[in-house]
Amino acid sequence: MNDPATVSLTTVRTLGERAKVASALLAQTSGEVRRAALRAMADALDAGSDHLVAINAKDVEAARGTLTNALVDRLTLTPSRLADMSGGLRTISEQPDPVGEVVEEWIRPNGLKIQKIRRPMGVVSVIYEARPNVTADVAGLCIMSGNAAILRGSSSALRTNLGITKILVEAAIGAGLPEHAIQLVDDTSREATVELMQLKGLVDLIVPRGGPALIASIEANATVPYLIDGDGNCHVYVDRSADPKMATAIVVNAKTSKPSVCNAAETLVVHSDLVEGWLPGALDALKQKGVEIRGDETVCRVWPAALPATEEDWGTEYLDLVMAVRVVEGIDEAIAHVNRWGTSNAEAIVTEDSQAARMFTAQVDSGTVFVNASTRFSDGGQFGYGAEIGISTQKLHARGPMGLRELTSSGYVVWGTGQVRT
Repeated sequence: MNDPATVSLTTVRTLGERAKVASALLAQTSGEVRRAALRAMADALDAGSDHLVAINAKDVEAARGTLTNALVDRLTLTPSRLADMSGGLRTISEQPDPVGEVVEEWIRPNGLKIQKIRRPMGVVSVIYEARPNVTADVAGLCIMSGNAAILRGSSSALRTNLGITKILVEAAIGAGLPEHAIQLVDDTSREATVELMQLKGLVDLIVPRGGPALIASIEANATVPYLIDGDGNCHVYVDRSADPKMATAIVVNAKTSKPSVCNAAETLVVHSDLVEGWLPGALDALKQKGVEIRGDETVCRVWPAALPATEEDWGTEYLDLVMAVRVVEGIDEAIAHVNRWGTSNAEAIVTEDSQAARMFTAQVDSGTVFVNASTRFSDGGQFGYGAEIGISTQKLHARGPMGLRELTSSGYVVWGTGQVRT
């Protein structure tokens, strides 16, 4: 394989036109053909693992000193991460095929049989930052749901994404999928990205997976329908009845298992009854993992190593080993804090009180709410989807981790026996 360090740019509109043609052909393929293609794509990634690691090393080397450590970590591919990518494709291939699924059906008094049926969106585009695993995840989810994919990664991962896409495309075509079912935008300029956002009539859905600047650009420029995969300012609320050992384990995991991702917890909210007993030990455990604590006045009093939190800290997605900590007088105050500062990604309560759990899950406005589990499970792979197209932080048409079904719309088929309307 050649190192795709230099590319010949294809216009964004051309990509959209090709994808539209491919989407019509792809929608006619059987689920078994699409499953076989995903398995072939997974096998090809495994076979090209060493080559992709070598290409990725050049991107990582160029990124050091210009990207944050968190973004460099997201950019880095290892044999283990590549194995996870191919494993994700295989898991996606094992999911129920949503295309053609009869969601519901009923018969009217006049004898008309009405069926609501899932159909592919058509052309789905995902804009994402320095996470080359998204290239395989999105391609697999789009293909299995009968959609053509237009991928737009960051300039920092261009070599890597080109290498991954080349492998996936060759395997997909070899397995019988139409040409241009998977395409990568190789022009990473802002102008090309805005043009992609405005391919109304060619692109049916855009999912932006990036920071505030990308989301703001989508909201300002897009004429194509979009689903926001927004920030992850996630919280863990430790209730007065929480099991102390469980609470510490969940908080430490939610913050430190991978702090650079959107489902890592950024704020710990603690019931005041736990301030003197549980809280200092929990903060010690976080400190041992290298976490910097920024606390309110009560936290700073009982744990002097904490830095005073500012108002800005409550709304910050750190993506790093930093955690804001606030003490509240009860669950009402905790819910109010989460709803004020959360980003509808993932929130958690640790409690042994079933009434408190029901109250939290009913009133917290978030795509995913966890009871006695880490926010780190807010993930398509952990939900059994194999991967996710993104985590929707809005309410239409999907919310939370999005898998195959969220990449379909629905239409109606009406079966008659000659009925006419009078």
